[in-house]
This record gives sequence, structure tokens and C-alpha cells, in this order.
Amino acid sequence: MSMRYTTTTRRTTVAVALTAAFALALAGCGGDDGGDPPSAGSAKQSSPAATPSPEDKGEPEPGTAAGEEVDPAAKLAEARGEGLTLVIHQAKRDSGGFVTVQGTITNDSDQTRNSIGWVGTESLLAAKNPNSVAGATLVDKEGKKRYYVLRDTESRCLCTTGIPPLVGGRSTPVFMQFPAPPATTTEVDFTLPTFATTSLKISG
Repeated sequence: MSMRYTTTTRRTTVAVALTAAFALALAGCGGDDGGDPPSAGSAKQSSPAATPSPEDKGEPEPGTAAGEEVDPAAKLAEARGEGLTLVIHQAKRDSGGFVTVQGTITNDSDQTRNSIGWVGTESLLAAKNPNSVAGATLVDKEGKKRYYVLRDTESRCLCTTGIPPLVGGRSTPVFMQFPAPPATTTEVDFTLPTFATTSLKISG
């Protein structure tokens, strides 16, 4: 299965987004209960490119993920939910103080599935980021902090948006950027609404 990623401009927004990373990390609540989502940070949005859908079943939808290309065969972790499988290929620290998670969601069922539930329950976030993975979180259990997907001052997420409905057998690549936990934290729990929680080892 081939995978195409859209180049983002996040490297040019490191200074601004780093401020957001620290602000959001401080806003992350303690304990496993998660607490309230953080207020808007100042990371700029990564816009997906509009490209035609592939004709072959099982081919990833292009233009819905961003970041460095990763090996589509790499399998860091896997989570299932509602006839879908999420395979995480990479969770990597960036020099700017972020953790970028990249993966692929595949519809294993024979029914069309959509991404409505993946944005989470926060109304403003859902309104600004329809059909996205903005509801994803990382939990540092040792540090007792929850990290939310970075967003700008208008609540637009630094993550994949505009994900089309997935017909049976179709896949779509996704990415999410979070504030980086402390360097001593090498493993976190990853959750995307409607999927089971899975553990990730952070590289870099």
C-alpha cells in the first residue's frame, strides 16, 4: 500500500508553536480523568491538499496527512473501533518541542464509515475542524498529564482535517501534533475517540 503525504509549513512556525506547546503542556490536567481541554494555543494550521481519490480499493486517500514520509509497513501500535483499524507508524519528537503521530486508518468493514466522532466532544473544536482527528490525546501516566492536539487561536488543529467517508477496504493517512512531554517520558497512551487506547513509544 502506497502512502502520500502533504508537506506542511510547520517548520516555519516553530517559534510560535513552541509557545503553544509549553502553554498547552501546562494546561494539561493531572491524573487519569483528563480534565478540561486546553484553551487555544498559537500553532498555525496545516491545510490538507485537495487531490483526487485513488480508484483502487485499499489505497490511502491522498492529501489528508502531513509530515515526513514514514514507512507504511511500520507498525508502532494498533487500535480498533467500529469496524476500523488505526495503525500508528511513528510517534516522533521534533526539535521544536512537538510530538508528531502519524498513522493510517483502514475500514475493515463492508459499510462506509465516516470520521464524525474522531473530533471529540468539544463543540468549538468540532465546528472548526470537521471530519478531523482533532479529538486525539496523549497521556503521560507517569507525569500525570494529558496532552491535546495543538491548535491555533481560532481553534484550528494541527492535524489531518477534511477526511472523506471511507468505503469498505479504503484507507486514509492521518497525522496529529502534540506538545512534547518531558524528555524523560518515552512512552504515552494514545487515544482517538471511537478507538481503543493504545501505548506508543516516542522516538527522537
